[in-house]
Amino acid sequence: MFSGIIEEFATVVAIRHDRDNIDFTLTCSFVSELKIDQSVAHNGVCLTVVSIDGSRYVVTAMKETLQRSNLGLLRVGDKVNVERSMLMNGRLDGHIVQGHVDQTALCTAREDANGSTYFTFQYPEDREMARRGYFTVDKGSVTVNGVSLTVCNPTSDSFQVAIIPYTMEHTNFQDIQVGTTVNLEFDILGKYIARLSQL
Repeated sequence: MFSGIIEEFATVVAIRHDRDNIDFTLTCSFVSELKIDQSVAHNGVCLTVVSIDGSRYVVTAMKETLQRSNLGLLRVGDKVNVERSMLMNGRLDGHIVQGHVDQTALCTAREDANGSTYFTFQYPEDREMARRGYFTVDKGSVTVNGVSLTVCNPTSDSFQVAIIPYTMEHTNFQDIQVGTTVNLEFDILGKYIARLSQL
């Protein structure tokens, strides 16, 4: 369980393909605090730490994860938003994030907002998925590359988010341009309500 409050970004230092899986080696400031089997969200994807070597750690993404997320697009040197699992005795500063990415979306616009920045993201419209809760609502929550954000101007296949300078500086939103693929996790509360409405 995560909150969508990014701790920092890790840097990809090595990539190794192992059949349908990919092992990613990364480095960040809290590697010394990690343990084998620990869950860490990477661009919003919950992955398990499988090895640690000095200032580097390794996580493995399987085929299903690679098909649903942007992790398969990563290259050495890329920045990845990381968040360790939530402590149950802490504040929930973002929203409930499972680390189960639903699908990807494409950045279709990036606009300056006199200090902040508006990003527009578009994803394939799918009525069946929307019926099951895979959609956004105005002022609702959405997770983009692991970042808990508030939805603006949603449509049936797009939405906007506003990024403040602090978030821009401390996440890989600084690298998102028109055409960039991002990970989406829709709000779990919406999925449960949608499911209950079908009973």
